[in-house]
This record gives sequence, C-alpha cells and structure tokens, in this order.
Amino acid sequence: MEAIKINDFNNHKITDSEIIRRILSGEKELFEMLVRRNNQKLYRVIRSYIKDEAEIEDIMQDSYVKAFTKLYQFKLESTFSTWLIRIGINQSLTRLRELGKLHHLNERDENETTNSILEIPDSKQLNPQDKMIRNETKLLLENAIDSLDSKYKIIYMMKEVEEMSLKEISVALDITLANVKVRLHRAKEMLKTKLYETANDKNIFEFGFSRCDRITENVMKRIG
Repeated sequence: MEAIKINDFNNHKITDSEIIRRILSGEKELFEMLVRRNNQKLYRVIRSYIKDEAEIEDIMQDSYVKAFTKLYQFKLESTFSTWLIRIGINQSLTRLRELGKLHHLNERDENETTNSILEIPDSKQLNPQDKMIRNETKLLLENAIDSLDSKYKIIYMMKEVEEMSLKEISVALDITLANVKVRLHRAKEMLKTKLYETANDKNIFEFGFSRCDRITENVMKRIG
C-alpha cells in the first residue's frame, strides 16, 4: 500500500474518502490530515457561536475526537467537512446550553421576505489603494460580523467566507434552503453598504499556523 506523507495533507488528489477508508483500516495517524484540512473552517464555524478563544479550541478538539470515534458512521456519499461542521455546531450549542446562553437559534424564517440578496464586489476589481483600505478595515469587519446574532453570523461565515454552497449549509444547520437564503440576506443587510467592500476578505478570523499545529497535536494525542 502506498504511504501517504502527513505533509501532503493539502494535496487534494488524496481524497477525504481515501483517507477515511485507510483510517478505518487501521492507519489512524492519517486523521491528522483531516484535522489540518478542516481546522480553519471548523474554527470559523465555532467562532460564529462562541467568542472565547480557549472555549473555541476546546470545542474544536472535542469535535475532532467525536468525529474520530464516530468515523465508522460517516457516510462517504456526503462530504466530511459538512459532517464535521454538524458535529462542531452541536458541540457549540451544547456548550451554550450549559452556559444558559442558547437563544432561539433555530426559529424558522420562511414567512420573512426573501428580496434579492445584495451582491458583494469582487475583491479582484479593487485597485491597490482600495485593497489597502480593505486590509486596514479588517478588524472593523470582524467586529461587525461579531455584532450579528449567531443564526445570521454562522450562515454568513459559511457562505461568504468558507464559500460553502447553500445546500451544504442547509444540511449542516438542518434548516430549509429558504431559511438559509433569508438569513444570508439579513446578515448582509445588517452589515450594510461600505462593509460589503471588505466582506470577501478570506483572511478574517484566521486560525494561524501555530494554533493549527497545537490543535492538531492535541487531537492526535487524545485519539492516540
């Protein structure tokens, strides 16, 4: 059997399905590849519910460990990242419930207006000065996103930052596609005009290399 180097985790020619198949066959060290591939996305999703950084890292680790122990239940016809995100969301909601901070995150919005969703300008169209301004207002954007209610923030982060499809978001959050569209529209409305110029910045809420390494190391120790 061909060996897979852990350093090749970003080589997407090696599919998640192949990695999972080999983990289930006994090569559990390959789980590190899945952790590194999903650290940024999982961090941003959990960050939409929990702001305390220590809490976020704890929930990330718990989510990975639960995913590893339940990996045999994963259905290969779906994407691993969506399945993992569902686990991360459930862990986040459990933590909020324990803290008494869970507020009607799942109420339905089908009766709310679904006017056209405002478009965000393509960052490639910005001139150098605009790009500099966008970078300087990164913190402002993060603060604006943080001001959103969790049910809007999570969808904004999934769609506009992680570029997940509306269908993937619907499955991950267990809400209707109509709800996803309504909440995405509302999130953009709340962020308003000038923030739209910076809203496509994929560097917001970065999960840096050292933190990624720490989370990965801790997860592998726990499953080892």
